[in-house]
Amino acid sequence: MEKNQEFSLIATAAAGLEALVGKELRDMGIECQVENGRARFKGTMEDIAKANLWLRTADRVKIVVGEFDALTFDELFEKVKALPWEDFLPLDANFPVAGRSIKSKLYSVPDCQAITKKAIVDRLRNYYHRPASVPLAETGALFQLEVALLKDHVLVTLDTTGPSLFKRGYRLEKGGAPLKENMAAALVMLTNWRKERPFVDPVCGSGTLCIEAALIGHNIAPGFNRSFACEEWDWFSQDVMDNVRQTAEEAADYDVELDISGYDISGPMIDLAQKNADEIGLGDSITFKQQAVKDFKTDKEYGVIVANPPYGERLGEEETVRVLYRQMGQVFKPLTTWSKYILTSDLQFEEFYGAKATKKRKLYNGALRTDFFQYWGTRPPRKNREEASHE
Repeated sequence: MEKNQEFSLIATAAAGLEALVGKELRDMGIECQVENGRARFKGTMEDIAKANLWLRTADRVKIVVGEFDALTFDELFEKVKALPWEDFLPLDANFPVAGRSIKSKLYSVPDCQAITKKAIVDRLRNYYHRPASVPLAETGALFQLEVALLKDHVLVTLDTTGPSLFKRGYRLEKGGAPLKENMAAALVMLTNWRKERPFVDPVCGSGTLCIEAALIGHNIAPGFNRSFACEEWDWFSQDVMDNVRQTAEEAADYDVELDISGYDISGPMIDLAQKNADEIGLGDSITFKQQAVKDFKTDKEYGVIVANPPYGERLGEEETVRVLYRQMGQVFKPLTTWSKYILTSDLQFEEFYGAKATKKRKLYNGALRTDFFQYWGTRPPRKNREEASHE
């Protein structure tokens, strides 16, 4: 396959984060259309490599092999078989087919998967001149496919990513209810934080929010510490991936001084957060300290607090958590120049915090509906703003 061949691509995302993924792609110079759960774009191998390496808030980057409408299984079979599978799958490809179907006549997902698989096998047998009596080996690289039906429209995709993009490779162990890394990055990106301002997570758990802020502050590609499924494919140019990685390495700014702090009431969690930060080489960019929320104070100004406190979802925890929300309200109230951003599924949060949010944004943390409560601080004087923008 040619290096400059253009593919039809999608970057998938959690509900509520699609616009952020779209903004990230545009910031890379890639035009896209944002849809529910994804951003669509056209791109070359280089764009696939860049998107996998740099997207902070997406889940996966997929090639759209084909899309069409299908109302019968015969139609599904023939239209899948008509796609140019030999361009993507070598003879020994290991190509499992995942599936889903929503509001479609072809509602049996196992049947859709089996028919898609059979159609591809038929196409490959014809192309590679293999007899029907001999099964395809499937001993080679993984090519994860998906057949997804929505209202009788079929989207057949090939995953270039492998394990989801939130798996950055730095989390040695998880805390209790960890925030996925791409969700943490999204929360940081939804704030008004800039790298010259203080950043605090007062309930940092295993440190994910602080680490994602440090990656952003240093302009480090979130995927620099891992590999991707497409790197195993014989037709995907390793030179392209190597060049994109090299460019990303040169773009990182390790010299910028960041003021990022994480606190947690649990000593073992602080130890774990420090280990995770050390694992990705950012141990010196973040200060972790054991401290309860009620003991937090600072003389610094124009900082940003981002918190993902416990939600009190389990029986008997609600009251403890609401005490924590009250403490947050009391401790943060004097910090008028600071902006505070708190994610919780407790819709009565404002009542216990003691103030109405400037703005709320609905987000899904996994399957859980949450709100991102935003309390905006006063803006720095223009002189400070101008100085900050020149730094």
